Amino acid sequence: MQSAVSTAIAPPATGDSSHHASFAALSLGALGVVFGDIGTSPLYTLRECLRDGDASRPEVLGILSLIVWSLMMVVTVKYLTFIMRADNRGEGGIFALLAIIPERYRVTSKKRISGVSLLVVAGAALLYGDGAITPAISVLSAIEGLTVVEPSLARFVVPITCVILTVLFLAQRFGTAAVGKLFGPVMVAWFATIGFLGAVHIADDPSVLGALSPHHAILYFAHHGWQGIFVLGAVVLAVTGGEALYADMGHFGIKPIRAVWLVLVMPALVLCYFGQGAMILANPALVTNPFFALVPAGPLTLGLVGLSSLATIIASQALISGAFSLTRQAMQLGFFPRVTIKHTASSVEGQIYIPQINALLAIACILLVLGFEHSERLASAYGIAVTGTMVLTSIVYFVVLRRTWNWPTWLATSVLALFLAFDVPFFVANTAKLFDGGWVPVLIGCGFVAAMLIWSKGRALISQRYAERLGSLAEVLPQIEKLCVARVPGTGVFMSSSATHVPPVLVHFVERSRTLQEQMILLNVVTDSVPTVPVSQRVESSSLGHGFYRVMVHYGFIDEPDVPAALALAAEQLGIVIEEATMTYFLGRESVLATRAGAMGAVAEGIFSLLSRNSVAADRHFKIPPDKAVEIGVQFDL
Repeated sequence: MQSAVSTAIAPPATGDSSHHASFAALSLGALGVVFGDIGTSPLYTLRECLRDGDASRPEVLGILSLIVWSLMMVVTVKYLTFIMRADNRGEGGIFALLAIIPERYRVTSKKRISGVSLLVVAGAALLYGDGAITPAISVLSAIEGLTVVEPSLARFVVPITCVILTVLFLAQRFGTAAVGKLFGPVMVAWFATIGFLGAVHIADDPSVLGALSPHHAILYFAHHGWQGIFVLGAVVLAVTGGEALYADMGHFGIKPIRAVWLVLVMPALVLCYFGQGAMILANPALVTNPFFALVPAGPLTLGLVGLSSLATIIASQALISGAFSLTRQAMQLGFFPRVTIKHTASSVEGQIYIPQINALLAIACILLVLGFEHSERLASAYGIAVTGTMVLTSIVYFVVLRRTWNWPTWLATSVLALFLAFDVPFFVANTAKLFDGGWVPVLIGCGFVAAMLIWSKGRALISQRYAERLGSLAEVLPQIEKLCVARVPGTGVFMSSSATHVPPVLVHFVERSRTLQEQMILLNVVTDSVPTVPVSQRVESSSLGHGFYRVMVHYGFIDEPDVPAALALAAEQLGIVIEEATMTYFLGRESVLATRAGAMGAVAEGIFSLLSRNSVAADRHFKIPPDKAVEIGVQFDL
C-alpha cells in the first residue's frame, strides 16, 4: 500500500551535494517504510506453514523452498524486474498503473467505468482490507512472544495489543515527522538481528540450505498431490507487503529499493526462515513458535519481543499512512467522496491524516484482535486481500503492456502467464480460508468497492444532468447577460464540473439576483492522469468577452488543490487585477432525491446521497476562505 509516511523520511532525490550520501539516505528511508510489512512476516509465516505439526525433513525443506522461491519470483522478478518499470512520472501504486493506460481504455464510449478501471477499484478496495488486518496480526504476533517467557502472560496479550493499537491510531493526528527518522535505523537493527539469529541456527542443521534448490518444492507437491496447494495459503504470508515496493517507488526510487532488497532484506529473510527451519529439524517441539525460540527464554526473549513490537508498529504505521495516501488518490481521481485531509507536518508534503479513515481502520483492527484473539487464527483472515490484489495488478499490468507499450500479444501474454502461475495458486489457496476468517477482508473490500463505484457513477450522472439542463457557454452566456440588470464591483468565481457548459450556480444566481460582478470567472478544476502537474502548466485561461473569463486548473492525483493560488496565476495570465476583498466564490451544493425509478436504483442513490451529505464542503477541499464562499443548492433526481 502506498505510504505517505515515507515523505517524512526520504530526502529529496536531487539537489544533494553527495550522490552517495543521498542514495544511502534514500535506502535507509526505504528500509523504514517499504519493507516493514514483508520484514515482519518471519514472526508467523513458518509457524503457520507447519501448523499441522508435521516437522519431518521433507516437509520442512519443501516449505522453505516454497518460501524462498516465492520471494524470488514474486518480489524480485515480478515487482522489482517488471511491475516497477510501469511508473507514472516516477510514481507507483495501483492508481498510477491505471493512469498510464490510455483514457479510451479507462472509460467506455458512454463515459462509464471500463473493465480495467473496475479491476483497479477492486484492487484498491482490497488494500483497505489488508490495511486493517496487517496492524492487528503484526502487533498481536509480536506481543505473543511474552508467552514464551511466561505462559501465564497469555491473558494479557490481547489487552496489551489493543492498548498499543489504540495509542498508534490516536497518535496519527500528530504525524510521524518527529519519529520518522528513527524508522530506518530500527529496521536496520531488525533485519540485522533476524539475519544473525537465523545464521547462528543454520548451524543446528546445515543441510537445511539444500532447500535453496527448487526441487524440494516440486517434491513437496509430488508427495501431497493437489492438496499441497493449500499450504500456499500460509506460504503467501512471506510475500505480503511486496506490493509496497511498487507503491512507494515515487518516494525512494527503484534503485535504492532494489539495492536494499538484494543486499539486506532478502538475505536477512532467507537466513531467518532457514535458521528457524534448521532449529525445527533439530528440535521438532519448537514448531509451535519457532521465531521466538531463536533466542533462549528469558531476558533475550523480552528484548526480541521489544524489537519485534517496534518493527511491527513501524510496519503498521506504513500501512495506515498508505491508506491515507490511497484515499487521497481515489478522491482526486473521482472514486471517493471528499474527506477531511489534515497536514501533520507543514514542512513535509505528503504527511497527511484523514480522521474518517483512521477511525474506520482503528475500529476494524481492534475488533479483529478482540474477535480472533490469536495471531494464528487471524492468519486465516490474512492473505486473500493481498493475493486478490496481486492477481488484479498482474492483469492491469498486462493491459499496460498491450495498450500503453504496444507489446506483441504473445510476449505480453507470456509475462502474464508467468505472473499468474504464482498469483492464481496463491489466491486459490487463500479462498479455502474464506469461511475461516477470510470473509473479513473480502467484506471490507466489497464495502469500499460499492462506495467507490456508487460515488463514481453518481458524480458521472450529476455531470450528465448538468449538461442536459444547460447549454454551452456560447448559447447561455448571451441569455445570462439579458437577465442581468446591473453589474456590481468585484469578482465572482463560479465553480463548474464542466469546461464547456455554464455552471448551474451561475444561472441560479442571476435568475434570483439579476446582477453580475464586473469580473466573472468560470472555474473548472480537472484532475489529470499524472501524479503532479508543474505550476507552469497548472492554469489555462481565456477571455470570453463582456467581463467573462474561463479558467481551467489542472492538478495531479497526489496534488493538493488550492483554488486561490491558482486564481492568482490566472490573473497574471489574463492581465487582470483580482482584489481579494471584493471576491466571492459561488459553489453548488447538490442534493439527490432517491427514487426507485432512478438510474442507479433507490438503494444506491440513497447511499450516494448519504456520501454526498457527509463529504467535505467544497470550500474546505479547495482551500477557499469560508467568509468568501456562497453555496447555492441544486437538487437532482437521478
